[in-house]
Amino acid sequence: MSDLLTWPAALVTVALLVGYELALLVEQRRRPARLGRSAHATLRQEWFAAVSAHPGSEILAVQTLRNSLMSATMTASTALLALIGAATLSAPSLHASFSDTAGLPYLSARLALELVLIALLFASIVSSAMAVRFYNHVGFICGMPVGSDARQHWTTAGTRYVRRAGILYSWGLRHLIFVAPILASIVHPLAGPPAAIIIIVVMYGFDHRGVDEPPLP
Repeated sequence: MSDLLTWPAALVTVALLVGYELALLVEQRRRPARLGRSAHATLRQEWFAAVSAHPGSEILAVQTLRNSLMSATMTASTALLALIGAATLSAPSLHASFSDTAGLPYLSARLALELVLIALLFASIVSSAMAVRFYNHVGFICGMPVGSDARQHWTTAGTRYVRRAGILYSWGLRHLIFVAPILASIVHPLAGPPAAIIIIVVMYGFDHRGVDEPPLP
């Protein structure tokens, strides 16, 4: 298929995903209580405050964090395997493009989408790995006896870490989900925009809180 058609289709696919994220960012700043991302961040902070106020909850807190840590680890592992496969499949195209002796390398729409795919997978790995890092830190803090001087000293940091960990895990998962429309566009350029719209519609339902849920304090 000619680049006269593949380039516009590829640009529309990427523009839809980027536009949705920018619109979500603006909405989060204006009305954060309507978004699941803000609600879940508040939930994690209140959870940490609750377990920090009840002696004897240390084991339960560490077990809960271990489950979250394993989820982030699985996301990072999945993204890493996908990145290896994508890099392997893209290597011939990259080599042919940058070894062109006629002049500047030629960047086709397909190659550009492959680079976007690799960037999304790499971002998912980094976000998930950083989430694992912060969950690990919070695990050490929650393992300290409630009421001890060390626990009190690290409470503020723990609240901040558990919020960061959840947000980073969310970004890692989102980057992995956004791979789907990019991959569809690589298989067939005209499949990219419809796939991006489907992903946006699905993600909109997850990103926004239900109207029947109680408001955040």
